[in-house]
Amino acid sequence: MDSAPPSSYQGHRYPVEIISHCVWLYHRFLLSFREVEELMLERGVLVSHETIRRWCAKFGQTYAHGLRHRRLWPGGTWHLDEVFIKINGGLKYLWRTVDADGTVLDLLVRGRRDKAAAKRFFRKLFKKTRTVPRVVVTDKLRSYGAAHREVMSSVEHRCHQGLNNRAENSHQPTRRRERAMKGFRGIGGAQRFLAAFSGISPHFRPRRHLMTATGYRAEMAMCFALWDQITGAVGQPAEA
Repeated sequence: MDSAPPSSYQGHRYPVEIISHCVWLYHRFLLSFREVEELMLERGVLVSHETIRRWCAKFGQTYAHGLRHRRLWPGGTWHLDEVFIKINGGLKYLWRTVDADGTVLDLLVRGRRDKAAAKRFFRKLFKKTRTVPRVVVTDKLRSYGAAHREVMSSVEHRCHQGLNNRAENSHQPTRRRERAMKGFRGIGGAQRFLAAFSGISPHFRPRRHLMTATGYRAEMAMCFALWDQITGAVGQPAEA
């Protein structure tokens, strides 16, 4: 499915290339807004960290949404898992679903990990992907079984801790980012950031260990070309 570049650049005095580059830096690397500001300053671009924060909040999810629409249809096996994350000093839960290739399909930040939260996550997942898997794989949390029986009883449910490594491994980049950010300030902010982060960061992380150097460079060139197309950095006029 084609995805047009964002049409909301109007009124921004910086070129699209600078906006998209700052959003890329923040979501791709373990950088703070001030560190992105410093990197841009080294390139001769004067932009404040607060402006970069607003760009990431405004465009991050839009870019991630565009990238997701360009990916292949998810496979028939989905892996679900939940981990706690620190928000404003308290513990909340991050629910995440990945397909057999480790691609993040959806996530949800909630205060609990009970049946109600699992049901809400299942319904949100189906609404977003508009498809139903053949198999779902979870750990032994009982909330999954209870929600599965009510929401998607026709789907095979495999409950085994050792089968869910793909979902568990997908939490690692989030853990690194959480430590760098020293936690999140609110559930809404965590949901918005992680929705953008999980769409942008993996796009620039191909399986390098399976590629030759030439193949890796070619893959990254395609990643950047798609990024420019999604963000409108190519052929998008800048505001004065």
